[in-house]
Amino acid sequence: MRSIVMACLAFVVAVALAAPAVSATPRKFRNCAALNKVYPHGVGRVGARDSTSGTPVTNFKRSNALYLVNKGRDRDNDGIACERA
Repeated sequence: MRSIVMACLAFVVAVALAAPAVSATPRKFRNCAALNKVYPHGVGRVGARDSTSGTPVTNFKRSNALYLVNKGRDRDNDGIACERA
């Protein structure tokens, strides 16, 4: 009986270690036109605020990982890349 329990335990551990967690890597866009096709209002860090003199963009995609990959597209350094109203 003990050998059956040990065999089952070994099987569970082997399956758990063999199946690594799949993490999606954020997509890096070539320019703002390509980014805005997928995210029309831009991408930004969680908690970012649009620094504009007009109406601020509030409905952008909030994702720290996606923003970090596309940080070079943030011209005004407000934490939102390629923001559009």
